[in-house]
Amino acid sequence: MGRIIAIANQKGGVGKTTTAVNLSAALAAAGKKTLIIDMDPQGNTTTGLGLDKNELEHTVYEVISSEITFDECICPEVIENLSLAPANRNLAGAEIELMTVDRMQYILKEKLQPTVENFEFIIIDCPPALGMLTVNAMTAADTVIVPIQCEFYALDGLTQLMYTIELIQKSLNPDLKIEGAVFTMYDARTNLSLQVVENVKSYLNQNIYKTIIPRNVRLAEAPSHGLPINLYDPKSVGAESYQMLAEEVIANGGKEE
Repeated sequence: MGRIIAIANQKGGVGKTTTAVNLSAALAAAGKKTLIIDMDPQGNTTTGLGLDKNELEHTVYEVISSEITFDECICPEVIENLSLAPANRNLAGAEIELMTVDRMQYILKEKLQPTVENFEFIIIDCPPALGMLTVNAMTAADTVIVPIQCEFYALDGLTQLMYTIELIQKSLNPDLKIEGAVFTMYDARTNLSLQVVENVKSYLNQNIYKTIIPRNVRLAEAPSHGLPINLYDPKSVGAESYQMLAEEVIANGGKEE
């Protein structure tokens, strides 16, 4: 059975999709059979892995609408060991349509069930909102990774997200755990970055990844080339950072909080 990890933070621009794409690619490079699910109607994960989101016949939307199975939606091995369940703007419609469906919070979990055993890791890139798509992702997931940008309002967003995770644990997915928080866009030249790291550490008390993702130009450029950082510039500090994060995530397997 694959480990299902949701990458979630309702704040936009925190490096969520960057983390989802590059962690998935690093897990694949480590020989782990990985599936990344794009649950964001913006489709940035899909574009970041080189697919034209506007030319897709099958996406996650058709899965949630019960038109196709998950296996029919998957683009196999977009890079070695990494498959993609793509998304585009059609998925925005699912947010509304789910409101009329029985057991609406469990749709993704139920659709994904036959596919889980085919992968070692399943990474879900959530939209930057705590709506029904994110609730579905967290209900399906075993754990959540929270990317946190090293900026002043980081703790505000984190408090709201933790509250949502607690609600999902109580009512929908009692086994859901926080896999960890990962700091992104870290700038060693600023005192603010260091201060945010210390504040979040004292707030969370645990579950902080040792790997910190720095601000990196090559990391920002990679999506426009449709490549993860480990293929776009494997020697960059961004590629090395996500490789180290992947090693931590792999080592985290089976670790009980």
